[in-house]
Amino acid sequence: MIHRLSIAFAMALLPAPLMAQEADLSLPARELARLAGAEVAEEGWQVPRTPWGDPDLTGIWPLDVVGRTSTERSPEFGTRAYYTDEEYAAALARSEEIAAGYEQEDANDEIGSGHWFEWGTPLKQVSLIMAPANGRLPPLTEEGEAMSAAMRSSWNVTQFDRLSDFNSLDRCLSRGLPSSMTPFPYNNGVRVFQSPGYVVIQLEMIHETRIVPIRGEPGPDEIRQFLGTSVGHWEGDTLVIETTNLTGETPMNIVGPGNKPIPTSDRQTMTERLTMVGPDTIFYEAEVRDPVVLTAPYTLAFPWTRDDSYEMYEYGCHEGNTTIRGYITSTSPRFVGEDAPPVDDPAQWVNDTVER
Repeated sequence: MIHRLSIAFAMALLPAPLMAQEADLSLPARELARLAGAEVAEEGWQVPRTPWGDPDLTGIWPLDVVGRTSTERSPEFGTRAYYTDEEYAAALARSEEIAAGYEQEDANDEIGSGHWFEWGTPLKQVSLIMAPANGRLPPLTEEGEAMSAAMRSSWNVTQFDRLSDFNSLDRCLSRGLPSSMTPFPYNNGVRVFQSPGYVVIQLEMIHETRIVPIRGEPGPDEIRQFLGTSVGHWEGDTLVIETTNLTGETPMNIVGPGNKPIPTSDRQTMTERLTMVGPDTIFYEAEVRDPVVLTAPYTLAFPWTRDDSYEMYEYGCHEGNTTIRGYITSTSPRFVGEDAPPVDDPAQWVNDTVER
């Protein structure tokens, strides 16, 4: 489902014009959400509580509404974290053009990314990464660079010979963390459930579910999972989630056209903070640390918007990994000979259909 926000309505939600500025994550979550262009409550608003007294975060919080905000900030912005009003109006206009892809493809008797990509709209903030100051991933360590160069997936391989030629998302296993908590071109549903002692985060993509015990204990170090082991606690109205015990077998970012693949290690950890700042807004923050791969931590910080009308669909993908087998048997020299032509470049296909 594609959710569109008209330019006029989106502009009406903006605060009064503000000077271009750097990100300051020491500000209250409510102010950070306001600067990003989200709806926040007036001073004195009280966060609703569950019957057992915890802040009530339940609902559906699809990430498609921030889908036109890039993870990393374009270098041209430097340390400036927010658009000017003129820049934001132009970004909204571009998002409207992209959202019209379905109708354009239908008019041209074509089927491309416009038929299922949920591009969404941009935030007032320029990128999802808000620390370091340049809004970009920190440099990789020497080991991280070597790991990145060795990464393989359907985005940088056109001749497939073994399972290791595909990453965890290719195989419909997991997007890992922090990728699972950031927008994707489709299946962006995030649903939060709560019960006494637990918060549950259900992800539409890959149909994964994160079960977060409150005041729980980390799992044994030898038990590793694609989404790790998460434990939570409340700091006032903020849910804090600490995640450890990751596998190091998932990419750190969305591997796709133009993206340098960023690996993870089994020493990666993450701290998330979810704060209700209005009846329909959560401000989400995630500090990501991986001393094997990254020379420094970085922080994602952006608002979520409630949309309980959003429908969560089963993510069937290719059950039984039959597509993986098909890629191997149709491109590997072991099956088709040395002179078989490579498959089409998927990155070029995406770029071509988006440009249309």
